Amino acid sequence: MIDKDGAGSDLPLVWVLSTGGTIASSGGSPTDLSNYSVGTLTGDDLINAVPAIGQLARIKVESIANVFSSDLTTSHWLTLARRINAIYSTDPIVAGIVVTHGTNTLEETAYFLNLTVQDDRPVVIVGAMRPATAISADGPLNLYNAIRTAICVEARGKGALIVMNDAINSARDATKTHTYRVETFRAPELGILGQIDGDKVCFYHCSTRRHTARTEFDVRDLASLPKVEIVYSYVESDPAIIDAIVTTGAKGIVFAAGGAGVLSSVEKAAVRRIKQLPPELRPVLVLSSRVGNGRVIPRTEYDELGMVPADNLNPQKARVLLMLALTQTKELQEIRRIFWEY
Repeated sequence: MIDKDGAGSDLPLVWVLSTGGTIASSGGSPTDLSNYSVGTLTGDDLINAVPAIGQLARIKVESIANVFSSDLTTSHWLTLARRINAIYSTDPIVAGIVVTHGTNTLEETAYFLNLTVQDDRPVVIVGAMRPATAISADGPLNLYNAIRTAICVEARGKGALIVMNDAINSARDATKTHTYRVETFRAPELGILGQIDGDKVCFYHCSTRRHTARTEFDVRDLASLPKVEIVYSYVESDPAIIDAIVTTGAKGIVFAAGGAGVLSSVEKAAVRRIKQLPPELRPVLVLSSRVGNGRVIPRTEYDELGMVPADNLNPQKARVLLMLALTQTKELQEIRRIFWEY
């Protein structure tokens, strides 16, 4: 851990937990925006590259990992959540925590923290779409704005936040929407929570779903999370994939179904086979949509198949919530309740 806590300073204290990603990467030239190496910069390097941060807050930096976010694991999630909860439970003067992260799986980590951090102080997840060596690299300003948000009193109680491109998004609602553009994180239907401009951090909305200080999920003593897989629907999909997942011992399956959560006849036949399994071998099934917007609602046919509607959570976030729900229960009504409240 690097401690940049200025002695005697009255500035707010922020922890920066680094995990790698594009924000911590370097390319071969300033114009190379797609071929770059992760792990070349540490969290300390990121802070040192933005001296103006020192005028905002006292910073403590700690490395959790230094990898592409596609290589992060649920073990990293548990480590992050435990570390954030430990910092907040032992140090009441900490104003907020910033997590630097790659963008490929940033929304999943952010939603996991939204469900497992048990404090109303800000947790801000930040990344970049361009490596640090690029012309007009977006990482430095994103990090500066993340620190500004972490020390903002109005950010308390808003849940985990994604800060990039001068926008504040809810960890529950936002998703990565573009492969290269810096405005990639959006919540198309529900919109941003706020904006960050030169004068101040402005909030206009907040999520009404349970999160952080109101969560029921305690991961302090968990060594691992239940195995949950995602099945993607498409024309003439092979139901053998579903059967194979069941044989791996998966505790849950999320279906990225078509339209408003519609499965093909062969997929429904595979679900019926699952329904006939003994309870101890039967994974919990959640019905989400591959569309990207809109709710999957309860419908008689799928209710009778024992499937839990994911509301408006996309498949990857429905997987996160199902993993945590399964640490509490396998009872379908309770899992339906969890998906409705979170």
